[in-house]
Amino acid sequence: MDPLTGAASPDLRVDIGPLRLRNPVMTASGTFGYGEEFASLVNLNRLGAIIVKGISLEPRRGNPPPKIIETACGMLNAIGLENVGVDRFITEKLPFLRRLETPVIVNILGDSIEEYSRLADKLNYARGIAALEVNISCPNVKKGGVAFGTVPEMATAVTRSVRQATGLPVIIKLSPNVTDIALIARAVEEAGADAISLINTLLGMAVDIRTRRPRLANIFGGLSGPAIKPVALRMVWQAARAVSIPVVGIGGITTVEDALEFLMAGATAVQVGTANFFRPTATEEIVAGLEEFLRQEDLSSVRQLIGSLKTE
Repeated sequence: MDPLTGAASPDLRVDIGPLRLRNPVMTASGTFGYGEEFASLVNLNRLGAIIVKGISLEPRRGNPPPKIIETACGMLNAIGLENVGVDRFITEKLPFLRRLETPVIVNILGDSIEEYSRLADKLNYARGIAALEVNISCPNVKKGGVAFGTVPEMATAVTRSVRQATGLPVIIKLSPNVTDIALIARAVEEAGADAISLINTLLGMAVDIRTRRPRLANIFGGLSGPAIKPVALRMVWQAARAVSIPVVGIGGITTVEDALEFLMAGATAVQVGTANFFRPTATEEIVAGLEEFLRQEDLSSVRQLIGSLKTE
């Protein structure tokens, strides 16, 4: 209910498979820490969901610095999936997250199918987790370092292993570094994914012309931010037309207008990532902006916007 007019507030609820969210605005993994870091800046209970940074079986130290650099309209990062590991996450980070009203989604990563399966099994029994998001942009160390998400057969195998190991909703996070995103999307849907999220970062690099060396110690990094939004929007539209499961849009979302574009292109929900670094209140602002847009358009539910893009 609007406190000023007394009118009913627009319905922002969406469903990501079996998971019901109060609104379609999530945080993107790797940009919001473990949630508690933003507690003094953002009303965490206002968000649709919190996705924590990627969790592995064992702690990871990540790559050496420099790990992050600013680029034109974006950011390159080569953090190296640094995290505390699943056991410390459950004992040290999850207790705070359990106190929130907002669903917590854990992003998981591995170097082998067995690691993904073991992670899913461990987290399946940890109280306070609403869903798993599976990062398949990781290299398969047993297959020469080829990323799981770039080959349909490997994406299928990871999805099936996680699906068999957990009763939690499974969201597969797709890599943009592929020729046909629809092919990968259909493969993970058939393997049992409840939803897909895309896109993960694009591979990029930058050069210091004075030293003639890469600006990142890792040479390559993941490009994110407004620079990748047109690519992300295109891939979300293609994926949403290829599958019947929900699609979560990611990539350069910094304003409510950005979020609306993704919803109209077919996304059921969106994730805000790089914007958290330069405007920590972006997620809350987008939630408020969605409510206002629905009022202006005289729409009762955000679901009326999903897939409403007119292409003919």
